[in-house]
Amino acid sequence: MPGSVDTNFLFTLGEVFRLIRVYADKEAARYGITRAQWAVLTKVERNEGLKQTELAEQLDIQPITLTRLIDKLCDNGWIERRGDENDRRVNRLYLKKAAHPLLGKLAGLRSELTATALEGISPADAHRLLTQLESIKENVRNAIQSPASESSRKEQRYG
Repeated sequence: MPGSVDTNFLFTLGEVFRLIRVYADKEAARYGITRAQWAVLTKVERNEGLKQTELAEQLDIQPITLTRLIDKLCDNGWIERRGDENDRRVNRLYLKKAAHPLLGKLAGLRSELTATALEGISPADAHRLLTQLESIKENVRNAIQSPASESSRKEQRYG
């Protein structure tokens, strides 16, 4: 790849993310669902009883946008809202039984998408890439939490 890491890293990472989103949207449509709805279903599956506000924060979307997504998922019979027994203002989200067959199909689709994205990359390199991406995520998370002057003084460690 021509150019330096400094010149290409963020652009390439953003472009990979954009292309994967487009591809996932296209393929999810086979099951009559959007990528955003898929993300909601997956998060609820992993953490049933999650508050709508917590889910909006985790997905980094506006609460009103999430409300519309959940409305659609409720209309399709895949998710249900239940009130919180300690706070009437809070809705908690739970999967309905009808969601499980769809989630099984979507798990297969996730595997297909991953296999396509990693085609030609060895399993060892794929694991290494995942580990490196987790390190990058942690570096950025730490930079967000540290004072601005502290992060600007760090020496570059890449080629």
